[in-house]
Amino acid sequence: MKPWFGFHMPNYTYPDVPPDKLFDHVVEQAKTAEQLGFSLVTVMDHLFQIGGVGPEDNAMLEAYTVLGALARETSKVKLGTLVTGVTYRNPAFLAKTVTTLDVISGGRAILGLGAAWNEDEHLAFGYTFPPVKERMDRLDDALAIAKGMFKGERFSYEGPYSRVDNIIDSPRPIQPDGPRIMVGGGGEQRTLRIAAKYADMTHWFPMGMEALNHKTDVLRGYCEEIGRDPAEIERTMGAPVAVVATDAERDAFLERIPPERRSALTAGSPQACADALQPYLDAGFSGFTFGNTVYRTPESMALVGETLRLIGG
Repeated sequence: MKPWFGFHMPNYTYPDVPPDKLFDHVVEQAKTAEQLGFSLVTVMDHLFQIGGVGPEDNAMLEAYTVLGALARETSKVKLGTLVTGVTYRNPAFLAKTVTTLDVISGGRAILGLGAAWNEDEHLAFGYTFPPVKERMDRLDDALAIAKGMFKGERFSYEGPYSRVDNIIDSPRPIQPDGPRIMVGGGGEQRTLRIAAKYADMTHWFPMGMEALNHKTDVLRGYCEEIGRDPAEIERTMGAPVAVVATDAERDAFLERIPPERRSALTAGSPQACADALQPYLDAGFSGFTFGNTVYRTPESMALVGETLRLIGG
């Protein structure tokens, strides 16, 4: 499979950009990514900013409103969340929302979904934050409902926490089998088991090749249990590289990374990063996402585009 890059936008805080110009800046980044050869643009599905990116009172736009608007501002990139929390929306309504995104984008939507994790955010916005087992059951329900609705036929389902009765999704998605489903997270007890059932794509964080190979083995085992070919599931991940122009930028980037995570990352020139990605490509990973917390300017994004060219994307 040809390697591809995704551009992820978790950060809506730009120096000297007032609120009435904020979305214009988002559009500029998405269009730049498209021009540079990125295949996917994603946004974060949160309601206020999360730790590790910025303080809670930093700007945060609602995900699907942004994606719908970006559908009219772009023409080639796939669009989705990385990833939606299953607790934030009724699952049938979510499938309808993603179907609508697929229609207005001309068949470019993906459904990114995970079990959700931000308890403080749930409490602030009045959502119930269930125990992890219930969230996993809800994830299973939501993906079963989405798969059924994307077929475009009358569909009923009853699970532990969600049900639909003779539902119809019209108009049906533009993509013949519906938007591809990306399951976010690498939990080995439930998340990967659920991914084996429903996912077209998985997405994991950088954690070193040994850990990634282990998760691949776990996913393969779950696929074998249900008779599914694991090759049907595309493995993607947050980029384990940071593309920088100078040694000073490399050192500054690594200084911001917790020491325990540095061994899983390479920072350097486009060629150095292309070389560092090769073992992941050899191991079967095909998609890598790069975030706008690091790549803030067209020039820095162009360095990532050069890396993509070097690996043959």
